[in-house]
Amino acid sequence: MKVLLTLFLFLGLTQVMAAQKLSKEEALKQKHIKEQLEREKKFAKEQKFYQGDEYDLSEEEVDPKDLDTIPTIEPENDFDMTDVYRDDI
Repeated sequence: MKVLLTLFLFLGLTQVMAAQKLSKEEALKQKHIKEQLEREKKFAKEQKFYQGDEYDLSEEEVDPKDLDTIPTIEPENDFDMTDVYRDDI
């Protein structure tokens, strides 16, 4: 009889602990969902900043006439790495 009572008590406690664990996980999920919703609200509020339609960037454009004054830099084609892969080292 005592064994049966102990068994029921043990099973009951494990069920209660499992329910508490699930409720903690559910509370954590709800917290994460709430944080994500706050981030989405913040993004929706600042969305015009991210889209950039409100900005006038015409003063940052480069004049094609200014590009002619920049000297052309010729590439050096003597890039040889055979000395790095020598076998006699």
